[in-house]
Amino acid sequence: MRFASAIWVAVSTVASLVACGEGDGGGGSGGASSGGATSGGASSGGASSGGASGGMAGSSGAGAGGSAGAGTGGTSSGGTSSGGTSSGGTSSGGTSSGGTSSGGATGTGGSGATSAGGGPPAGNPDGKCSDPLPADANLESIATPTTVVGTGTAASCTSQAFVDAVAKGGVITFNCGANPVTITLTQTAKIFNDKGPKIVIDGGGKVALSGGGKVRILYQNTCDQAQKWTTSQCQNQDHPQLSLQNLTFIDGNAKGETKEGGGGGAVFVRGGRVKIINSRFFNNVCDDVGPDVGGAAVRVLSQFDGKPAYVVNSTFGGAQGYGNTCSNGGGLSSIGVSYTVINSLFSHNKAIGNGANPAKPGTPGGGSGGAIYNDGNTFTLTLCGTKIVDNTANEGGGAIFFVSNDKTGSLVIKDSFLSNNKSGKFETQGYPGIFVLAKGPPTVVSSTIK
Repeated sequence: MRFASAIWVAVSTVASLVACGEGDGGGGSGGASSGGATSGGASSGGASSGGASGGMAGSSGAGAGGSAGAGTGGTSSGGTSSGGTSSGGTSSGGTSSGGTSSGGATGTGGSGATSAGGGPPAGNPDGKCSDPLPADANLESIATPTTVVGTGTAASCTSQAFVDAVAKGGVITFNCGANPVTITLTQTAKIFNDKGPKIVIDGGGKVALSGGGKVRILYQNTCDQAQKWTTSQCQNQDHPQLSLQNLTFIDGNAKGETKEGGGGGAVFVRGGRVKIINSRFFNNVCDDVGPDVGGAAVRVLSQFDGKPAYVVNSTFGGAQGYGNTCSNGGGLSSIGVSYTVINSLFSHNKAIGNGANPAKPGTPGGGSGGAIYNDGNTFTLTLCGTKIVDNTANEGGGAIFFVSNDKTGSLVIKDSFLSNNKSGKFETQGYPGIFVLAKGPPTVVSSTIK
């Protein structure tokens, strides 16, 4: 199917033979995958006709230290997505909204992609979101850092130096020498809620933070008394305002973490605000099974006044061997939180739980949302200029699992390309790789889903 503009497409909520539970998670527990409507014709992949995305990924492949052109409106200096499905080609059984998107593309507001430690570059190299970049989604200034981690050498950039800098708060930058560096943490860096309001961590495109396969990398929780309570409404306060920019997060591990339901192999955030810009997430993990645990890369809960968490020009996986893995939500996970995802890439992420949500009798549960897992009541997932390819879920939603239990939530897909996302047991008819329960079918504009 091709659509020149936003249009509601009648869709069965579940694939044939799929039963949908509407408890916490509501992921159907059985049945067969439905395929999707055969559209014929060439899919456009949502190519933008005007403007280039600022700060797009510059160099493709795994070369450490490669970088992109900086500045809003700067053109990408190469960088085709490695390991991903191209945005062109023939649509064969999915939904294509057709046409090219008009208007200038969204820039990232500053410096280019991070390339520390090798791996695919940050962001969707084909991403051309036609919407203006929200003011809250821009890079934060690092002109006057509170703490500079390191004294000019890689050896000076230690786990303890980073953990201490995060505890101090404010603006954090790095001086680790001329070459890219990986800082392997021996403990999780934890934000204190009274050290803001803004917490900015900027790796300058040369810093990878590693959990060493043993620890979660970064933790923020406004309702954790150990990190200091600062308001009487910890679940709805406007600080800390966390900005993660020009960083790489690798080998984070949140397995066995139980506070707030666990998850968030690289980054866990509850409360305040969070945005992620020009960053990459490789080989992060959380628990293998469980009906609601999720977010091998990022888990977000309780954002202030229901405002979205922003993900801009960032990569989750990006190539074979770099994907993130958890019971649910290999890339992103949330409960009751909106995400706005702009010019980003998700590929080779996996949801490996089994038994869905609620868990079928005799199973541990989980296995939904290969790339993105959203659950709760009123929230919105917005994708713009984003590519989601080659992700898998053992149960439902190889690309996206989106369940609004009271059917007040919305899924919006614009200028985006979704392909070859495998749902093991169920997905919504006509939307390959997606399971959605919302107030209506997804709004699809200038996008391809196949």
